[in-house]
Amino acid sequence: MKSIHIAAETLPEAFEKALVECWNHGDEIKTQYDRSDDLPSKDCTMMICVADPLKEPKFSRILPMGLDDLEKYFLEVTEGVHDYYMDDVTNPNRWHYTYYSRLFKYKVPCNCFSVAGDQLCPRCGSKFYIEINQIAKCIEMLKQCGHTRRAQAITWCPWIDMDIADPPCLQSLSFRVQNYSGAFKLNMIVRFRSNDLYKAYPSNAIALVGIQEIVAKAIGLPVGSYTHISDSMHLYGSYFKEIEGCLNTIKHRRFEDRVWTTKECVPFFIEGCNQLLNETNMPNDKKNLVVARRTYLENNFL
Repeated sequence: MKSIHIAAETLPEAFEKALVECWNHGDEIKTQYDRSDDLPSKDCTMMICVADPLKEPKFSRILPMGLDDLEKYFLEVTEGVHDYYMDDVTNPNRWHYTYYSRLFKYKVPCNCFSVAGDQLCPRCGSKFYIEINQIAKCIEMLKQCGHTRRAQAITWCPWIDMDIADPPCLQSLSFRVQNYSGAFKLNMIVRFRSNDLYKAYPSNAIALVGIQEIVAKAIGLPVGSYTHISDSMHLYGSYFKEIEGCLNTIKHRRFEDRVWTTKECVPFFIEGCNQLLNETNMPNDKKNLVVARRTYLENNFL
C-alpha cells in the first residue's frame, strides 16, 4: 500500500493536499462496504502534519457536511453531548461507544466477582468496571513531565470492538510538549485504523484539535502541531463524482475562495448549538455545556 506524507500550515490546506494526493496516488482497493457496481476505493497509509491547526482560515468550503452538523459533532467529541445515545440497552440501534466516552470515561472490566454479599467493591464501587479519564491522566503526566512519551489515550476495547459492526476508527491520541526556540507548545499525534478522507477526516481533525486545545489550556501552553495518521486513508468509489467536483474547485478557484474563517462560520455553529438544545432527551448537564459553548461563540465572534 502506498505511504503518503502531507505537510501543511493550516487544516484546510492539509485537507486539500490530502485529497489530491490520495486521488492521484492511492491504490485501488475494494472495501467490505462496496455495492456491486461501486468502483474500488482510492486507499493509502497517510500521515498529515499540520504546523498550526488553529491558524485562520480553519475551515474548508468543500466540507461534505453542514457547519451546523460540524458544530454538533465537535461538541459530541469534546463534551460528550450524545453519550446518552448509549443509554437505552433495549434499542438494537443504540450506540456502543462515543469517542468522548472512550477518551474521558474509558471503562475497563473489573475482576471483582469474589466480593461477598452486598459489600461494595473497593476498586469499581460494585459496578464491575473501572472508569478511567484518560485525558485527565494525560494532563497530570504532562504537568509532571512535558516531554514524557507516555501521555496517550486509547479507544480500542478488544472485548467489545472485535465483535461489533461499527468499531471505533480513532485508535489513540498522543501528547507531547516541545520547545520551539524557547516557546513551549503542546503537540498531538492521532492514529486512525481507518479514515474516510472526504466525509470524516475534516470533522475528525476539527474535533480532535478541540481536545488538543483542552489539554493545552489545562497545562498552560499554546497548541503546537497536529499530526494525523491513518492506516487506511481512503476515498470510496461510491462518491467519486463528488470528489471530481472538489478537485475541480481546488484547481480553478483561489484558495481564499475555498475557505472560511471561524468568524464566518459562527452563525452556523450557533444554529448547531440551538439544534442540540432542542433534543428533548439530552441530560441537563450536557445542555448546560452547550449553552456555555453558544455563549462563548456569541461573546467572542459576533
